[in-house]
Amino acid sequence: MTASDSYPLAYSIAFLRHGESVGNAEDRFQGQADFPLTEKGRAQAQALADKWLAEGVTFEQCISSPLLRAAQTAEIVTQALNVPLEFDADWMEINNGLLAGLTDDQVAQVAPRPAFITPYTRFGKTGESRWELYLRAGRAIQKILDRQPGRFLIVAHGGVLNMAMYAMLNIHPQADSSGPRFMFHNTTYALFSYEPEHHNWRMLQFSN
Repeated sequence: MTASDSYPLAYSIAFLRHGESVGNAEDRFQGQADFPLTEKGRAQAQALADKWLAEGVTFEQCISSPLLRAAQTAEIVTQALNVPLEFDADWMEINNGLLAGLTDDQVAQVAPRPAFITPYTRFGKTGESRWELYLRAGRAIQKILDRQPGRFLIVAHGGVLNMAMYAMLNIHPQADSSGPRFMFHNTTYALFSYEPEHHNWRMLQFSN
C-alpha cells in the first residue's frame, strides 16, 4: 500500500478479515472456537494475494490473530507477498463464552440473548463484553503505533476489527449493540493511514 509513500511519517494499516472458515460455512457462532479455513476460504485468500501481487501491493509486517482461520489466511497472503508474519492474541475474535462454536438452535438452549445488552454484558454468560473487546482492540492499535511508521497488514475477525475501527474513529460501544457496524465479509479489507504529527486518521479504501 502506498499511503506512507504520500505521507512519509504516516502509518499505513490494512485490516483484513479471514477467508471463509468451517464455522462460517456451518453458520456457527465462532468467537474463539478454532475453525480452519474451508477450501473456498483458502481460494479467497489466494485470490486476494494474487490480486495484491499483480498490483504491486506490499507490507513491511503482517500481524495476525493466532486463531486458525486468520492464521491460515495470513500465511497464504504473506507467503505470496514475501511479508514477515507474527501473531498477536489481542487480534483474536471476541471470547463469546458459552456461544463458542454453537449453532442458532443450540444458542437458544444454552445462552439465549438477553432482552437488553449493555456495553458491559458478557457474551454467552462467561465471555467478554463489547467494552472489554473495545479496550483490547485499542491496545492492539496502540502496539502498532508504538512501532516506527510503516505499512502493516492486520489479519483478524469481524468483531475485533469493528472495535478497532471504533477506537480509531473515537466511537464508543453503545447499549444493545447499537451504533455503526462495518461489514467485513470474508476477505473484506480496509486501508487507513495515520499521521501522528496531526492525529489524522484517513480511510483510504474499504473493499468487499
